[in-house]
Amino acid sequence: MPELPEVEVVKRSLINKIQNSIVKAVKINDGRLRYRVDKNKIKKIIGLRIKKISRRSKFLLFFFDDNTVMLVHLGMTGKFFFINQKNTKYKTSFYYDINEDKDKKHDRVIFNLSGNQKLIYNDIRKFGFIKLVQKLNLDQNLHLKNLGPEPLEKKFNSSYFKQYIINKNRSIKDLLMDQKFISGLGNIYVNEILFFSGIKPLKKVKNLSESEIRKIIKFTKKILRKAIALGGSSIKNFSSDNGKKGLFQQHFRVYGKKGDKCSKKSCGSNIIKIVISNRATFYCDKCQK
Repeated sequence: MPELPEVEVVKRSLINKIQNSIVKAVKINDGRLRYRVDKNKIKKIIGLRIKKISRRSKFLLFFFDDNTVMLVHLGMTGKFFFINQKNTKYKTSFYYDINEDKDKKHDRVIFNLSGNQKLIYNDIRKFGFIKLVQKLNLDQNLHLKNLGPEPLEKKFNSSYFKQYIINKNRSIKDLLMDQKFISGLGNIYVNEILFFSGIKPLKKVKNLSESEIRKIIKFTKKILRKAIALGGSSIKNFSSDNGKKGLFQQHFRVYGKKGDKCSKKSCGSNIIKIVISNRATFYCDKCQK
């Protein structure tokens, strides 16, 4: 599943390609996504301009020039293709290289845009979704209302962290994966954050020192910024609108590296894999305390 850096790169790609475009038509090939696409509702965006595209956690939000917002989650395999006026196809999202024969049968929704351009939502496993909501009701939206602060915002700081963990007896891995505590993090980046912070994934949050909390915040921000700058992580094939693949996976220190030597030269231990809350968890028993 794409995490915050990958969705942020998608957002930036879409801004570059389609922001300020007008929706001319919407074709639904298969609306049976996680939630069925409402054919009547989605056609209400025809004639509207895409005024702004933003990201909240792992969600994409398309703001139109009335009060309508299109909320999109990519699920496991959702992706957007963009076709320009010269009929050139670009990737803007997650998974696989462009393959016309294979892609076409998974094109779920096609948005015809001004300038003879198209935006295609493609989803093999159909775990993503597209919903239309009202801007005025965004704060109370089922998918958004309980999300924690964005990790790159100032709100994610030591004071917030310490206040949140009072009377909690959870592991730090579980806490960082909790979207109510901090939004947008997933398994890949949490593993990397804890390695750089030198903290074992199973460590209870009530036992964290102030110094450890500061390290977690510092490396959360640092790693996410680096991942965004590198175009995300290509566990499958992630590429932005210019066709470049995400490169952050080349900088993984623990994720997916079970049995490999720790990257710290002074260590010499092997990376261990365990399962926490049904998620693969990788760490160095010597470097992480």
